Amino acid sequence: MKNVKILHLILLFLFVHSCHAQADFAPYFYDNGPYSNNGNLALFSLSEDTPVGTQIYCLNGTDPEGQEVRYGLSFDPASKEYFRVDPKSGNITLVEQLDREKQDSIDVNISITDGRSKVVERVTIFVMDANDEKPEFQNMPAIIDIVETTESGSSIYKVEAVDRDTGSGGSVTYYLQMLQPTLFAIDRHSGVLRIKSGETLDYEKTKTHFVTVIAKDGGGNFHGKEQFLSSSTTLTINVIDSQDTPPSFIGTPYFGYVYEISVPGSEIFTVKAEDGDIGNPNPIRYSFDEGDDGVFGINKTSGCITLLTSPIYLKREIFNIKVRASEVSPEGKLMDYGVTTVVIRVVDLNNNPPTFYGENGPQNMFELTMYEHQPEGEILRGLKITVNDSDQGANAKFNLRLIGPGRMLRVVPQTVLNEAQVTILVEDSAAMDYEKNHFLTYKLLAVEIDTPERFSATADIVIHLLDTNDNAPKFSLDYYIARIPENSPGGSNVVSVTAVDPDSGPWGEVKYSIYGSGAELFLIQPTTGIIYTQPWASLDAEVKSKYNFYVKAEDAEGKYSLAEVFVTVLDLNDHPPAFNENFLEKTMVIGAPVKIEAVDDDAEIPNNVIEYAIMKAEPDNNIFDINSDTGEIQLKSYIKSMAIIQNITKKRDCTWSLVVQARDRGQPSFSTTAVVKIDITEATQLKGGPLGSILMQNRNKPMQIIGMLAGIISLMVIVTVIISTATFMRNKKSNRILPNRRIRRRPQRQHMWNFKNPFKTTEPARDKFRIEEEEPEPEVMVENVNCNNNITNVVRHWPPPPPSLPPPPPLYGPGERQWTIPTVSATVAPRPKKKQVTERQDAINKALVSELKMRLEHRKNVTS
Repeated sequence: MKNVKILHLILLFLFVHSCHAQADFAPYFYDNGPYSNNGNLALFSLSEDTPVGTQIYCLNGTDPEGQEVRYGLSFDPASKEYFRVDPKSGNITLVEQLDREKQDSIDVNISITDGRSKVVERVTIFVMDANDEKPEFQNMPAIIDIVETTESGSSIYKVEAVDRDTGSGGSVTYYLQMLQPTLFAIDRHSGVLRIKSGETLDYEKTKTHFVTVIAKDGGGNFHGKEQFLSSSTTLTINVIDSQDTPPSFIGTPYFGYVYEISVPGSEIFTVKAEDGDIGNPNPIRYSFDEGDDGVFGINKTSGCITLLTSPIYLKREIFNIKVRASEVSPEGKLMDYGVTTVVIRVVDLNNNPPTFYGENGPQNMFELTMYEHQPEGEILRGLKITVNDSDQGANAKFNLRLIGPGRMLRVVPQTVLNEAQVTILVEDSAAMDYEKNHFLTYKLLAVEIDTPERFSATADIVIHLLDTNDNAPKFSLDYYIARIPENSPGGSNVVSVTAVDPDSGPWGEVKYSIYGSGAELFLIQPTTGIIYTQPWASLDAEVKSKYNFYVKAEDAEGKYSLAEVFVTVLDLNDHPPAFNENFLEKTMVIGAPVKIEAVDDDAEIPNNVIEYAIMKAEPDNNIFDINSDTGEIQLKSYIKSMAIIQNITKKRDCTWSLVVQARDRGQPSFSTTAVVKIDITEATQLKGGPLGSILMQNRNKPMQIIGMLAGIISLMVIVTVIISTATFMRNKKSNRILPNRRIRRRPQRQHMWNFKNPFKTTEPARDKFRIEEEEPEPEVMVENVNCNNNITNVVRHWPPPPPSLPPPPPLYGPGERQWTIPTVSATVAPRPKKKQVTERQDAINKALVSELKMRLEHRKNVTS
């Protein structure tokens, strides 16, 4: 049973297999037409400019049983394999560059197989043209020979070029490359080369022409772009000469010369002519047409012109001879000819140079004496010069030149023919200076112009100059600086001045004099120029140290020049320092310096520079320091109070005596001493309120005190102006009429502008007010608290007040300062008291010093 089943299975397999074998069909290609890019390549075409590596087609087919197919591609054994196919995809790729001009179609065997059956088809691929070929000229290079007599418009050559491309790319058009004008033209389509209408060839002008022809195709597609290709060639056109040009003379114009020594038979000149048809020239025969007068002959073959007679028989100076040159044909006939003119001049030999003549014949030296600085254009009449050349014509023409220093003189005429009178003129008067040149030497030169020999002649001209007074004396310097010590004796030399007059004789002698505001102490020697002091003069630098005056140098005719003299009197150390007094009294407040001052009357440093020094101090030397430059004496820095001084000296008395020396720095040095008595005290609060304290605190600062007082006064003035202006405006609005002078008094209980002054005493009430119109304002004077004798008093003037209505007058109590109150047209002021005469102190300083002394005495009484 099992075997039966196996047998049935085998029979079933065989049956199925036989059924399949009977139904197997071959694969086949799709035929998609000529414009498809896949199928069986039927009628497929490809451009020759397709790049290598491009996929150009895809084989496409199928198997009826649905089996997978494979593609194949093959070529004939002798053919080049241009394509390759992918067996699976059927993609065909170009592997070799195509060239339609070499092969315009390609036969290919394509195949398709399913593994059992294989189908092969033979197809033709057409290669399409691209514009990749240039036109090519045929029968090149071309050389064309053409006779110069060829008529214009005649065809002389046909150019042919072939382009292997098809279509418009294979059509050819012709052009001429014309970098310059040409005699030729070409037909664009046929390529026929012609002579331009109206143009002719000329062998004598141009023997060979080079014509560049360009052949250009009609353009076509190449790699997707339109492209035009061209090529060029050069035609050589040789012009053949013909007998159409007459002979021409070479080297014209012609000039010949007959000299006075020429003899009959002498060769004068030779003419030369050539046939204009250079390519095929004929012989030349020479002859005279006219102008020879029978005195000249010419050789028929050589063209040599000769003299037939002696020059003395020649009746003309110039001969214009017409010479003919004729062509001779091979048969001996005279043909075309040319004519030229030969100019023959009868000339004199240049055998005489120019010659200068004086009054007595030939002369080569001329002399003249004259004054310097003759006016420009003046003729040197003392020179009698004539110049002559015995030759004739151009041989007797020469130039005159004057050679010498500068351009002082010039000669006329400058060009001479045969003979002339020579005139010499002054051209630069200023340069003719006796002081520079006592005499002038020139050479007068005559040189022929147009002769080969260039004969010349020279003559010497010597001019002796006479001097005139044309110069003023001139100082060696514009100013002179001199120095002389003071106290020099009278008659001492100061400085020597020098002036020079370049003129000669008496005009060159110089006399000196001085003048000016500073010349009264000086004299000058008139001939030597030495400046010295007056015999009675005494120079003192402290009186006057600078002098300046003018010195004058004058010649015999009064021409002069000036120079300035500066004299400095040198200071000598002849004055010792001097104090105002030999015994000085000073009051010193601890912490404030005391200044002493000495004066040296010498005029210059270091003679008037003073150094100060303390030579001795009693009762103790170690208390004070002095500033050596300013003379300020002050306590040593560690002394701050009276107690320290008393501990040092063991005394209650605070009065010191100092011997102070003032020494100058001159050589030799002088010194002076003075005794300074100093009372030492401490600064204390004075009576009189804040103003007194402020003045005491600033007693060593006078400028600060003045500034403070000026500020107070300015404030008062401003307040007064404001009040007066307000009152005036109020009265103006109410139209009140006020009297010219008016004094209003307020009750004593009102106190306006009340400034206390501890140094004023009370005056009676009746004397406090009075009317003043012209009384000057009081002065405020402030001095140094320590009464130093070198501090200048400071004076402050009150400014005049503006006019205004008077405010109510204030009442002053005891010790109060009285101030001036302005009115409309007058001033209400306190009656001034008579000032007491004091030595260099005003009331304020006197009060301060008195207060200080009282306090010192009180301190002494207390301590005792």
